Amino acid sequence: MGQGRTGDHLREKLARRHRPLVVIGLTGSIGMGKSTCAAMARRLGILVHDADATVHGLMGPGGQAVAPVEAAFPGVTGSDGGIDRKALGTRVFGDTPALTRLEAILHPKVRKAERRFLRQAALRGANPVILDIPLLFETRGENRCDLVMVVTAPQFLQTQRVLRRPRMTRETLDRIRSRQTSDLLKRRGADVIIPTGLGMRPAGTVLKRAIRLARAGARRPL
Repeated sequence: MGQGRTGDHLREKLARRHRPLVVIGLTGSIGMGKSTCAAMARRLGILVHDADATVHGLMGPGGQAVAPVEAAFPGVTGSDGGIDRKALGTRVFGDTPALTRLEAILHPKVRKAERRFLRQAALRGANPVILDIPLLFETRGENRCDLVMVVTAPQFLQTQRVLRRPRMTRETLDRIRSRQTSDLLKRRGADVIIPTGLGMRPAGTVLKRAIRLARAGARRPL
């Protein structure tokens, strides 16, 4: 399965699951193509919970995290009533205790939204579903998933992609990498590896095959 486990291994793992929903964790380091793969999954009819989008909503105008984040980091609320992410980033980037305080505010709220998503997906009869979580391994989120997909690319290509982003610098990229589990360790923990180095068409082939197996596993009795 890409460079990951065999189809037989995935079938056996799905057969051992203990919940009606097949929950797929989708992750990958910055610039690997994870968001593109999530979009592909949506086009295949898969419900996807985007942890990053949830964080944006929590810290946007009227978001539930605005007040506690402002209390922890006074002066980071923007003129629109939401958190000024640039100002917040300046306060927490490179400051481990500050980042830990921020995560203690955000992570429980993101988990609550995730649980709500899973309940609603179950009510709709959707199966499988995907949790798109950039920091899946860093937060031990793999333990909440039946399968883990890791999107990957060669480091030189990752660097090229990220440095094309507005206002991105190599120093910033290095800091981001230092916070993330290495690509090597993520690939070791994956059930499915989705390589994007040769383009999104072959990546899509791997993704579609994994989703077909997950759909088949979802139909099996627990």
